[in-house]
Amino acid sequence: MSQFLDVSPGKTATDWTYVTLKRPDVKNAFHPAMIAELTAVFKNSKPEVSGMILQGEGTAFCAGADLNWMKEMVQYTHTENLVDSGKLWDMFDAVLNCPVPVVGLVHGAVYGGALGLVAACDYVIAEENTKFCFSEVKLGLAPAVISSFVLKKVSQGSVRPFMLSGDVFNEVTALRMGLVHQLEEKINDDTRMQVEKKFKSNGALAMRSTKKLLNDLSADLSWSEQKSKTTELISELRVSAEAQGRLKNFLAKS
Repeated sequence: MSQFLDVSPGKTATDWTYVTLKRPDVKNAFHPAMIAELTAVFKNSKPEVSGMILQGEGTAFCAGADLNWMKEMVQYTHTENLVDSGKLWDMFDAVLNCPVPVVGLVHGAVYGGALGLVAACDYVIAEENTKFCFSEVKLGLAPAVISSFVLKKVSQGSVRPFMLSGDVFNEVTALRMGLVHQLEEKINDDTRMQVEKKFKSNGALAMRSTKKLLNDLSADLSWSEQKSKTTELISELRVSAEAQGRLKNFLAKS
C-alpha cells in the first residue's frame, strides 16, 4: 500500500493506470520515501496496460523538493548527497523508461524537480494558469539531475534563460518549449477520457516499441548502429500478430 501515492489500476489488465501524487498539504513536494515509491511504481509497471497517467492531488501538480528534506540535505556529506541524488535520477529514469506511454496532467505549480517528472513523461497536458519554474538557482543549487531529462525533450536554447534566471513561466511558454504538448482550460474527467481515447486505437506493441526506439535513438549511436536497430525493429513488427492483423484490416478497407 503506497503512503504518498494513489495508484489506481483500471478495471481490466489493459486499462490505464492512474498514479496520483498525494501530499496536497505540501503541494505534493517529494522526499526520499515518495521518490522510492514513484520509482517502484514505474519500474514495476505491467507491460500489458495501455499507459500510465501521472497527476497531482490538490492545488498543484508538484512543488519540487520537500522543505524538510532540503533542511536535512544541508547536513549531508558529499557521499550521502551522491547516493541521494542517484535515487532522484533513478525516479526520473523509471518514468522515462516505463515500457508504456506515460501522460502527465499538470496544474497549479510545477517547480524544481517536478520539471524532471514532466520531462520524463511522453505526453503532457497543462491546465490554464499553471506556473513552471527551474527554481534551483534561487537556492544556490543547479537543475543538475533533471537537466539530462529536460534536454532529451527540449533544446538547451529554450530552457537556458529560465534555468539561469529562475524566472517563473506559464503554460504557453512551456508549450512553445516542448515541455508541454496540450493546453486545457481545466483538467477534469473529460480530459482523462480524451487521453485514453487518443491512444486507444493504436497497437499496444507498436507504442511500446516506438517508445523504446525513441529512448534508444537518443543515445549516442553510430549511423550503422541506428540502421541496425531500426531495420531490425520494423522487421520484427511486420511479422508480429498485432501488425499482421492491423495491416490486413487496413488493406481490406482500402
